Amino acid sequence: MDVRRAAERYPGGDPAAGIETRHAFSFGPHYDPGNLRFGPLIACNEERLAPGAGFGEHPHRHTEIVTWVIEGELTHRDSGGHERTVRAGDVQHLSAATGVRHVERNDGEGPLAFLQMWLAPLEPGGEPSYGVVPGIADATPYAVPAAGAMLHVRRLGAGERTAVPDAARLYVHVVRGEVRLDGAGLAAGDAARITGARGLEAVAETPAELLVWELSD
Repeated sequence: MDVRRAAERYPGGDPAAGIETRHAFSFGPHYDPGNLRFGPLIACNEERLAPGAGFGEHPHRHTEIVTWVIEGELTHRDSGGHERTVRAGDVQHLSAATGVRHVERNDGEGPLAFLQMWLAPLEPGGEPSYGVVPGIADATPYAVPAAGAMLHVRRLGAGERTAVPDAARLYVHVVRGEVRLDGAGLAAGDAARITGARGLEAVAETPAELLVWELSD
């Protein structure tokens, strides 16, 4: 198990424009050849947007983009004609396939924080697609078959335990709260990369929310 702390993330964004970003993997000018990906997961960016701030229209190709809102409301628009306000508890999935352009903004009155995770598809190509699962239930898996991945959401009360899946690779991100995972203490923004996971469980030391990626080799 390789634990990466929130403070170790690469800083990015444009603070003067109300955009603060923390990258878990090599990204843009922060090139680290030893931290390019973990299985199909190639980015895990924590974004914080001030009211009125956002990312103008920009392109993506051959990427599965999954977004989890931590607080606030995210406005999404894309070249496929989709427009949606995404809120905490919703899973948003944009499959860029051969190419798509989108806009992401904070059009709300309060701060916005969201986690955006990019996965490399098993095969390039296909048609772009977009979908949102509103208010996904605890322990309901969300499949991203194009990347051979499965997302599990875990919400725990203090003292509660949950098993994590057995998998060739697991990526566990703590959205909020504090947990212990196989003896390691993890706080909000921390993540664990686990290879050959078998029989592990997470124990919440405070009320907590976890995103657990079950990844193919």
